Amino acid sequence: MRTPICEQLGIDIPLFAFSHCRDVVAAVTRAGGFGVLGALAFSPERLEIELDWIDAHCDGKPYGVDIVMPATYVGKGEGDLASFSNLHDMIPQSHTDFVEELMRKYDVPPLPTELEGEQVPAAGLNVDAFAPGHVELSIAHPNVKMLVNALGPPPPDVIAKAHEAGLLVGALVGARQHAERQVALGVDVIIAQGTEAGVHCGEVSTMVLIPEVVDAVGPDVCVLAAGGIATGRQMTAALALGAQGAWTGSMWLTVAEADTNPVILENLLAANSRDTVRSRSYTGKPARQLRSAWTEAFDDPNGPGTLPMPLQGILHNEASRRFSRVGAKPLMGFPVGQIVGRLNEVRSTKDVMFEMVEEWIATTERLNGLISE
Repeated sequence: MRTPICEQLGIDIPLFAFSHCRDVVAAVTRAGGFGVLGALAFSPERLEIELDWIDAHCDGKPYGVDIVMPATYVGKGEGDLASFSNLHDMIPQSHTDFVEELMRKYDVPPLPTELEGEQVPAAGLNVDAFAPGHVELSIAHPNVKMLVNALGPPPPDVIAKAHEAGLLVGALVGARQHAERQVALGVDVIIAQGTEAGVHCGEVSTMVLIPEVVDAVGPDVCVLAAGGIATGRQMTAALALGAQGAWTGSMWLTVAEADTNPVILENLLAANSRDTVRSRSYTGKPARQLRSAWTEAFDDPNGPGTLPMPLQGILHNEASRRFSRVGAKPLMGFPVGQIVGRLNEVRSTKDVMFEMVEEWIATTERLNGLISE
């Protein structure tokens, strides 16, 4: 199963796996796919540790890094004014009070004193300070062959630095117009992500979006399909629509190598495909996630509404540290796509990939058999 992107990157299978867990990234990469490490939660110092570890466990094979560089967010380009303390002070007291009432409703206690002032990562937070370091660190690792941005066009200087170092640049899009804009800026790999996908996504379904994007950018630009893909049949469909491979994320939350919180894992395994919601309650931008008491509270018309990125992310992350610590199950949602309905058991990454390839082969042979001679 080789497409042009496989030749470009030197991989065996056009299966791209986004994960914040280094074990998953390394396991997918070793098995012939292309793991992509989500760098959002890491300081530059921590990212260096993670990349060193992956280098030591990927058998010298290529992988990528997803560096969050939102096109717009509160505090962008404002230097010290975008510090955690200043952004935190921008959160209205009404929202803080609303969260406290929600915590009381589910018997969630405050954090211990020693943890109260600790900064937590949030999408859009510290991008000005962290992103340049993330880029330089990633480029310096010889096994890193692609940089990806999930929220808008990558900055022109990042694209230039990556290309100068011989790396491909990828970007996620949710509409045809976004893809055209990204290609014009020099992006090499377009990840067309349907609304079925987890975390930040648009409103157009994968089945509609992929051919629109493929036709818009032309045959010389690699398009990967994302959203609702976790089986060989779905991967076959992505290739049939014109994509050169599949970009996946949700399916790796339940593999044996993942570091998913046990309570969240239980919620994921029990969920069906209708148990997700596209909500701003997680980061401030529309993101698909498990429906939970948190999403319902902030999506309620009688609630205070959500804040812009990264303020909503700060609010959520601080609350999440509290309810995750005590395992408050009703509040413990997680970014995941509609494919969660198929994630009902824990298996090894290798087994998951082997089954996908086997099903892709069987599906392709079945379709070939439909052609009459």
